[in-house]
Amino acid sequence: MKKLLIATTALVATAGMASADITISGHAAAGIYSGLDTKAASSAAIAADATAATALLKNKATTGTAAKEVAAKAAYDAAPSAALLAAWHAAVAADAAIDAKIAGSAAVAKTYSADGIYSNAGVDFTATGATDNGISFSASVNIDAGMEIDSGDFELDGKDGGTAGLGSVSMSGAFGTLTFDDGGIENLYSDGLTNADVSYATTVGAVSLTIAHDTAAATGSANSVSAGYSASGMDFTFTASEATGGTSNSLAVSYALNDTVTLTGETDQAATKESVQTIGATTTLNGVSVAVSSANNSTWDVDLGYTAGGFALTYGVDETDGWTATATSALGGGATFAAGVDSNDSMYAGVSFAF
Repeated sequence: MKKLLIATTALVATAGMASADITISGHAAAGIYSGLDTKAASSAAIAADATAATALLKNKATTGTAAKEVAAKAAYDAAPSAALLAAWHAAVAADAAIDAKIAGSAAVAKTYSADGIYSNAGVDFTATGATDNGISFSASVNIDAGMEIDSGDFELDGKDGGTAGLGSVSMSGAFGTLTFDDGGIENLYSDGLTNADVSYATTVGAVSLTIAHDTAAATGSANSVSAGYSASGMDFTFTASEATGGTSNSLAVSYALNDTVTLTGETDQAATKESVQTIGATTTLNGVSVAVSSANNSTWDVDLGYTAGGFALTYGVDETDGWTATATSALGGGATFAAGVDSNDSMYAGVSFAF
């Protein structure tokens, strides 16, 4: 039996376009895991918590919990008694509980997987071409199947259905780049917000600008924007998004002090929340990298790394004493070994392949 592996196919057409190319690439991975964050279960718990908070907010608005607290205090002040004091304290506690829930102070417990193995494979088809008047276009389709993990976040993504999925369709020219991807374009301010369906990117002078729009979003949360500017070793990045309760925005700046040291700063104002200012620094010398950051909300991170040839080690720790450690090694021929452990007793180890 003869086995044939086709890695790349090129088709050339002459009617109405300069050229068209179809590229076929593949990937696969296999390994073991234990105690990974079960992303789907955690997301469901977060959604349930948000639903409960919404119900409490509605309850506070319709039943007047805060007003009841004021009334209970007035009754106690008018005729002090143990019973009225208890009623006042109960009203205060009820109002405080609702405020805490609305503010998201009730933590959602993560759930973790048992021991298991993962194996997956996929094929990606990318078609590119150009019209006679110089407009480039591209489209992609992918097929993925098997059990997948997210090694970067120590998450168990679960099984992929093995069905074909349409990726982005884009057009580029002197006007910029227009991209269509139904629900597949990340919000430019935060990937925690709803994905967009269409985006437009261009350059205005020295400023790079991208705008994304979610056609299905509710009023007030459909648009996000990103702008970047570089000059004299300094990079400025501004991102913003409509969000529930107002607008979220972030301004970040980095400055290359020399060939090995970079300083960073950021101010982040999420809608309805206090702004957070963060400063940091990174340095790399002889394969050793160090990155530190600290914010005015008492959070901090320290990340260490070492690379030599095709081998790399990383270690990171934050203010909660939560830590992660990873190792990767290039095996050649498109294969890479990767392993990681963290402070939650999560671990993975396996090999990935690129064809």
